[in-house]
Amino acid sequence: VRAMAIYHEQFKIVQPKVEALKIQESRYNDAAEKLQAAVDDLNATQGELDAMQAEYDAAMAEKQRIQEDADLTKRRMQSAEDLLVALGDEKVRWTKQSKEFADTKLRLVGDCILASAFLCYVGPFNAEFRKVIFTRAYADCHKSGIPVSESLQLTKFLINDATIGEWNLQGLPTDDHSTENGMIVTMTKKWPLLIDPQGQGQAWIRNLEGKNNLRVVTLGDRSFRATVEECMSFGYPLLIVDIEEELDSALDPILDRVIYKLGRSFKIMFGDKECDYSFDFRLYMTTKLSNPVFSPELCAKTTVIDFLVTMRGLEAQLLGQVLNKEKHELEDQRVLLLEEVNSNKKKIQELEDQLLIRLTSSKGALLDDTALVEVLSNTKQTAKEVSEKLVIASETEKKIDVARSEYLPVATRGSVLFFLIQDLNNINCMYQTSLNQFLQLFHSSIERSEKSAIASKRINNIIEHLTYSAFVYTNRGLFEQDKRLFGLLLALRVDLAADRITASEMTTLLKGGAALEIKSVRKKPAEWIPDKCWLNIIQLSNTVPAFKDLTDSIHNNDSLWKFWYDQEAPETQKLPDYEDKKLNPLQRLLLVRCFREDRTMLAADDYIAASLGTRYVEAIPLNLDDCWAESTNRSPIICLLSSGADPSNLIEALAKKHKKDLDNVSMGQGQEVIARRLINNAEVQGSWVLLQNCHLGLKFLSEVEQVIAKSADEINPDFRIWITTEPHPKFPVGLLRSSIKVTNETPQGVKAGLKRCFNWITQDMLDALDTHEWRALLYTACYLHTIVSERRKFGPLGWNIPYEFTQGDLWASVTFIKNHMLSTANVSWPTLKYMICEVQYGGRITDDFDRRLFNTYGERWLTTRIFDPDFQFHPGFRVPNGTQIDFFRQAIEELPHTDTPGMFGMHSNADLTYRSAQAAETLSNILDINPREEQSEGGMTREDQVLNVIKDLLKKLPPDFVKADVEPRIKKLGAQKPLTIFLSQEVERLQNVISLTRKTLMDLRLAVAGTIIMNPTLSNVLDSLYNARVPSILAKVSWPSPTMGQWFSSLVARREQLHLWLERDRPSSFWLAGFFNPQGFLTAVRQEVTRKHNGWALDDVVLTTEITKSEKEEIRDGPMEGVFIHGLFLDGCAWDKRHHKLVDAPPKILFTPLPVLFVTAQLASDRKDDRNVYKCPCYKTPARTDRNYIFDVDLRTEENPNKWILRGVALVCSKEQ
Repeated sequence: VRAMAIYHEQFKIVQPKVEALKIQESRYNDAAEKLQAAVDDLNATQGELDAMQAEYDAAMAEKQRIQEDADLTKRRMQSAEDLLVALGDEKVRWTKQSKEFADTKLRLVGDCILASAFLCYVGPFNAEFRKVIFTRAYADCHKSGIPVSESLQLTKFLINDATIGEWNLQGLPTDDHSTENGMIVTMTKKWPLLIDPQGQGQAWIRNLEGKNNLRVVTLGDRSFRATVEECMSFGYPLLIVDIEEELDSALDPILDRVIYKLGRSFKIMFGDKECDYSFDFRLYMTTKLSNPVFSPELCAKTTVIDFLVTMRGLEAQLLGQVLNKEKHELEDQRVLLLEEVNSNKKKIQELEDQLLIRLTSSKGALLDDTALVEVLSNTKQTAKEVSEKLVIASETEKKIDVARSEYLPVATRGSVLFFLIQDLNNINCMYQTSLNQFLQLFHSSIERSEKSAIASKRINNIIEHLTYSAFVYTNRGLFEQDKRLFGLLLALRVDLAADRITASEMTTLLKGGAALEIKSVRKKPAEWIPDKCWLNIIQLSNTVPAFKDLTDSIHNNDSLWKFWYDQEAPETQKLPDYEDKKLNPLQRLLLVRCFREDRTMLAADDYIAASLGTRYVEAIPLNLDDCWAESTNRSPIICLLSSGADPSNLIEALAKKHKKDLDNVSMGQGQEVIARRLINNAEVQGSWVLLQNCHLGLKFLSEVEQVIAKSADEINPDFRIWITTEPHPKFPVGLLRSSIKVTNETPQGVKAGLKRCFNWITQDMLDALDTHEWRALLYTACYLHTIVSERRKFGPLGWNIPYEFTQGDLWASVTFIKNHMLSTANVSWPTLKYMICEVQYGGRITDDFDRRLFNTYGERWLTTRIFDPDFQFHPGFRVPNGTQIDFFRQAIEELPHTDTPGMFGMHSNADLTYRSAQAAETLSNILDINPREEQSEGGMTREDQVLNVIKDLLKKLPPDFVKADVEPRIKKLGAQKPLTIFLSQEVERLQNVISLTRKTLMDLRLAVAGTIIMNPTLSNVLDSLYNARVPSILAKVSWPSPTMGQWFSSLVARREQLHLWLERDRPSSFWLAGFFNPQGFLTAVRQEVTRKHNGWALDDVVLTTEITKSEKEEIRDGPMEGVFIHGLFLDGCAWDKRHHKLVDAPPKILFTPLPVLFVTAQLASDRKDDRNVYKCPCYKTPARTDRNYIFDVDLRTEENPNKWILRGVALVCSKEQ
């Protein structure tokens, strides 16, 4: 009930709510139906709206696309317009370049072949030969049908101007040769090895690689291996300087690039160690040797490059330096201009490169790349601005060049001087001068020369000061025999550079008529003209236009020319027919050289004085104070030693004068330790060190080089090294080129020799014995020593062998004389003569005839006659009669300065012989060191001229001896006869010479044409033929001759004699000079005479001679026994055919012909000695050596034979040496 009651109560509450719910649900359902209807309407309307929106969006998109197309088209039109504007000016150039590029592509292979060959092969050669090689390679390409660009310039083909300009700023000389060298150094695939004696290549590489941590070492550095390892590991560039002709074998793997990979790194073996290797590593090597001989293996592993400074390159450098001193604002402007031009060219190159990169990387339509168009526009604008700057710069450069050209003569003179000084090392290996030394001299001359506001006068002052400064600087380091050569060569080079003389005049001076043959030229008009003189005259008239009528003048005015020829000093006399023709000084010298060779050097002095000034022919005394003032703590002073000269006393006196401590050591085995200690101490203390006789300790000099290679700050500024040495080919070149060189030769002449002797003799020596006899003998010993020493200057006429008699020989003789006189009351003259002539001096004498000569002096002066108050060695040369040393020295001061041949017992012609030999040697040396002319005035090269010589020689070369023809004739003459055997031997030897001559000439012709290789032998033949000398390959198998013309004439004459002997039986008279073995000929004569006498033995038979009164042309038949000989000449005297005796030679006649000589044999026991006979030695040539000695000839004389011994009289088969 309760539950029902509760349910009833709750139902009353719930029931109304349920009914209300039903009402509301009904309402909701109605509203939902209305909402669904409205939603359906909305969806329908939204669909319509969406359709309309989509249609709208499509229309707007189409509009946007059309707008974008319009904008793009507008931009393209603008870009096209910009391109047309930007490239409008380039159309012609690009069209032309396009055609050229197409043509270049066709010739690219040939150009690359030439460029590659150039980089690989021409490095070791100089500029002239590079040009020859390139020209031949170019011709070969054409011949082979390989297209090659016309006028191909490899420097422009391989590198650009910007790179060249940058190299020039880094110190590379501006000449083409140096540019080519820079190209080879940077492009070669092998490591470059620079022949760089002047150090310019080394300086350039230091600047080129300086920013890349360049390391510089020498092979002797203690840290050498460590430095090499560091550079290879980290990729640093390495420069090895001052190498010799061989390299350390440990470098071979580096040169061969034997690189291998180990793990992730690359390795290389260096010695016995494995090292890391970076491919950024670069190796450079330089040598100071000017003409090194590298092994073929080293040349194959490296690229050898000739970095010798060129005339043009040095001229440009010197011009810049003189302008930097004189017109520094002009030079600064030029340098800035070069830098600006180089920068502008570099900028153009960069812009063009950038443009090419953008063009090659651009994708799609070109007109859509606005950035590219903008770059092109900027490039165009910049290029235009740069081009305008370059035009302005070019005009400015021309103005600067005009202003600079005013000082060009200074640079030209400097270049001429430097190359002349450099050429002197071809005479003596010690004559070395570096470019740095010359540049110091150049700068000093600019600063010290007289100032002037007038440019032309100032330039002339600089040139004069520079020339004389260079002359003095070089002259003091030359030996006496080379000083006149240097003066003459200086005058010739200066005049040649100034076009005051011609190359043909200079060539004629040096060669004369050496290439001519006397039988192939116009016949001489008079017998007073020697053959050699006439050949010189012919050559002069053929090559120098001023003397084209000279031969006619001599024909027409023979007496005038003979009068001039006979003058004592023809160079000072008026010239027949040519005095009014205004000859220049060299042309006057040429006439003297052709007519009177003995006066050539005296006339050369006149030429030098006229060309350069009188001070260039005056003696310049040595001043060690000046040398010391010029030196630094890094420049040694080297004193070149000669016989009898030792500057040690002068150096010690200089040190004492300037209050400097001087330590000295004489080098030799074991002295290195002492020298090293002295140098180390002197470096610190600032004292001087004197290293004596360094030619005996050459190995130690490498340490001296290392000392002076230190920086100046590391060495005490007062430190000095003095070095004395004899010339030696292995003396370090680097040390020579960094040093000051001086010579201090003793004065020449009898007076100077006696002064040296009595400077050595003291008062104590004079007082050793208080007798007139002792002092007379002492003076006689000194006079004898001086005479035999000075006699050497006459060459073979003086001594067959030039002996070096020293002060020690004199000391030993004087000591013996003193001891002998102390031990005996009376002088034993035989003992004295023997000890002095045979022992003290005779111990040096190896030639029997020289010994005879010395003994003759002993017989004349080692006698009691010297004690006679009226005794004279020679007029004016008495024995001083005093007791004080000053008295003797004063007497010597009063002696004449000039020596005469009579003082030596010789004929006056001996002086002519001496002067002729001196002139010949000087001109020959100048010819040796003179640069080879590539082009003569006639337009012919050296090779062309030599080819003409070859053609002429082959045409004149006699035919061969055919063995098949010779053997029957030998049998017919009697094959077993001694003289016939001798004939067959001579024919065989001469045939070898003819065959070799023909083969050599033909091979040289092929080598010049390029058919076969030009080996060193053929190169020597070419040089010899050009200089009219006998090639060494022919001289070794034939006979000595000074010129090729005379040698060839002798060849023809020798062949003719042997041919006639074979064809017509034995000649009536034999030309002894025409045999290879004249001693063998005389032996055969002895054999034939011996066989005609029963019971005679060859060993018991000696030759006997007799001078006939007949000439060769007067001999019709030979003697019944023995032979007639013709063609011999007397040297030092003449033969009086009328009185049948020896007489003095006529003036200026050096060699006089001997009549036909009869030679036979007799038993030695039958031979009688005759006091009126001079035993005259006979030699093949005037060079009187044992090898040239043939036999003795008895010559009748009415005077004492000793006269002819002192005259040096001998017979020679040939007048030419």
